Amino acid sequence: MKEQGQKNINELTEIEKASAVITVELVEYLPNAVVIKTILRKSTGNITVMSVDSGEGLTEKTTPFDTYVQVIDGQADVIISGVSNLLKMGQSIVIPAHAPNLVKPNGRFKMVLTVIKSGYE
Repeated sequence: MKEQGQKNINELTEIEKASAVITVELVEYLPNAVVIKTILRKSTGNITVMSVDSGEGLTEKTTPFDTYVQVIDGQADVIISGVSNLLKMGQSIVIPAHAPNLVKPNGRFKMVLTVIKSGYE
């Protein structure tokens, strides 16, 4: 449940193709907010970058697709089927399809999420 004043900002505009970017700078930290920016969205999957301010949280979920999580600033616990994995900046993990998972912030952090949809019916 969101606390009063918490914001979830979702920017659906893709980044410009064929232009170099600094991934960690694509989203800023905003007070009491989770900021999500779409890098690429296709029917076969998508790539997003997200910033999560200190004290904010994400809800547990299960998706029918494999998801690659890469922490690009700070750190977070990625809990997959009840097993906790502490990821620090530069580390990544694949969340298997259909596995209950929770990304639990350990202070503010940023991550890249890549969802692969091809190969699933």
